[in-house]
Amino acid sequence: MNTLDDNSLKAAVYIVGAGPGDPELLTLKAWKLLQTADVIVYADSLVPQQILKAVRVDAERVPTANKTLEEILPLMIARVRQGKSVIRLHSGDPSLYSAIHEQIQRLAEAEIEVEIVPGISAYQDAAAKLKIELTVPEQVQSIILTRMSGRATAVPETEELASLAAHRASLCLYLSARHVGTAQQKLMEHYPPQTPVAICYRLGWPDEKIRVVPLEKMAITTEQEQLIRTTLYVISPALGLSQENANRRSGLYHPEHSHLFRNK
Repeated sequence: MNTLDDNSLKAAVYIVGAGPGDPELLTLKAWKLLQTADVIVYADSLVPQQILKAVRVDAERVPTANKTLEEILPLMIARVRQGKSVIRLHSGDPSLYSAIHEQIQRLAEAEIEVEIVPGISAYQDAAAKLKIELTVPEQVQSIILTRMSGRATAVPETEELASLAAHRASLCLYLSARHVGTAQQKLMEHYPPQTPVAICYRLGWPDEKIRVVPLEKMAITTEQEQLIRTTLYVISPALGLSQENANRRSGLYHPEHSHLFRNK
């Protein structure tokens, strides 16, 4: 398949990451696919209408917020068997919290070809808008992407939030706003109460809000401002670096550092 040089797509399912909500953060490949595909099956509760501006006027659009997997899969399989190209459009990046595993398995059983197109994740958009690097030399070098257990998805005991917080890494907490009180309590077992937290609400949507507050005010701010749906929390030492710490630099571009492409 050559999605960039021609206007035809083979009959298959393309699982495409829509990014956090801003159409300008779609990858070029995602944009080209949206302009070309016959059918768009999208999570309308998570993908804003502005993303669909790229879609062909005559393409079939199927919102899935009120549908189960047992309703979505037969539809996609039927369209592909009719010779149509189908985009399964997910918010963010499909590799994170998108429930594509079971879709891929069932499509494989039906002998339907699948291609996955990655997208920008909310944590990347958040870091860009906060103008921070989440891996600052000598301060933090790890990023943890996690969530609280919910009704639909349980988190393994080995990944319990308090145990992950013990690392004091840059921690990006997805899908947890409705459990924010419990999350704050678990985080404060290891992060100081004044640790800055970025509450990122509906990134890339027209009503986007970003609030940076101390960890001890994470829950009350969320509740008072009703920042419940599609909210990401970024808890990171990088948010609160002093100028002295911020001036610490990586050895990569230091004049005293040599490597394969640059000798001292």
